[in-house]
This record gives sequence, structure tokens and C-alpha cells, in this order.
Amino acid sequence: MTRKFKIAPSILAADFAHLGDEVKTVIYAGADWIHFDVMDNHYVPNLTFGPMICQALKPHAKTAAGVAVPIDVHLMVSPVDALAASFAEAGADLISFHPDASSHVHRSIQAIKRRGIKAGLVFNPAEPLDVLEWTIDEIDLILIMSVNPGFGGQSFIDSALRKVELARKLIDASGRDIRLEVDGGINTDNIRRVADAGADTFVAGSAIFGKPDYKAVIDQMRLALG
Repeated sequence: MTRKFKIAPSILAADFAHLGDEVKTVIYAGADWIHFDVMDNHYVPNLTFGPMICQALKPHAKTAAGVAVPIDVHLMVSPVDALAASFAEAGADLISFHPDASSHVHRSIQAIKRRGIKAGLVFNPAEPLDVLEWTIDEIDLILIMSVNPGFGGQSFIDSALRKVELARKLIDASGRDIRLEVDGGINTDNIRRVADAGADTFVAGSAIFGKPDYKAVIDQMRLALG
């Protein structure tokens, strides 16, 4: 099956003083999803956005033709369930969380999906994929971290490619339509290698928002993906 690649700019690297305009601009530049990095200063050593910001940005997450662009919420928080519910109410389309931040992973997945939201699991660089043996039939997305979570602008950890390859094998064996997303250090130089390992969705923060022309960067990424 041919994979349709998606580029998901992370607004963690956007201009916080103009977030609504930044979301519109990057969507008009060709973004497929808007990636929303939620950090709690507990599970990770940083503090970012809450559900009210998601709710405020939801009306801006549309193409020029008025088509809604999915908001992809990555929860780096502990515990997971209460905040997942709040983001579901705030307009998230996908919510992913780290298994080690939930007391009951399967129950957390079910709670997200009961709200009509797609659910995903996130794996840190040194974290095994063992939990997928018991949850892959329930989830819609696997997110592999290619940096340690908590801060933008970090360099890509090459060993993540092996994990992406393993996750792709598990997805293919499941026979399910599960997105394989990679977050951390993605840029125009390495995006092709990440795709070759099996990823189909790419989170990029400073690689896009750190440049003056968002469209030029996204176009270069798509050219590299082929």
C-alpha cells in the first residue's frame, strides 16, 4: 500500500505572540496537520500550552478553502486522562500520550476513543515498544521520539531509525491503518532517511518556523520525500 506522507509543523517553535497567524500561514504553506506539544513541567522539564490555547486556535486551523486541518495533540504530561479529556473538548483530532505516564494504558486509550478522537502512543528514545503487543489493535497512531521530550531544537538521534523500522513491521503485521509519526530533529536533510525507515508523518518545529519562508521548507521536504 502506498503511504501518503503528512507534514505536521510543531507550533512549539512558532511565534507565540502571533499563534493564530502562524497556524494560518503554515497551513497555507502546505502543512497537513498542526502538531501541538503539551508539556507539564512534571513529566518533562518544560511548560507549554493548555486546552484553552487549542480551543482558541481551532478556528484558525483551516485551509484557504475552509477545509479543517487536524490538530495533533502530543501529551507529555502525567497523569494523562484528565488533560486528554480537556483537549478532546477543546477540538483535538488526535491525542497521543506516553505509556509510562498512564497508570492504565488501555483504559486511557479507550477514554480518548470514546470521545470520537483518534488515539496514539508515544515512545521516548530509550523506551521499548513492548506495550504495542497489547494495544496495537486499539490505536490510530504511533509516535516515535527522535529526541528526548521537553524542548524543541534538538538534534536527531540516529538510533530512532531502528525503532521506526520495528514499528513499521508491527503496523504492517497488524493489517491496520495506523499512522507512524516521528518527532525530533526532522529537517530537509534527514526526512528521506526517516521515510525510508517506515515513517509516514513528520513533525518539524524549528526546521520550518525557524526559517523566513515556511512554504519553501515544506516544498523542499516534499521534494525529498518524492
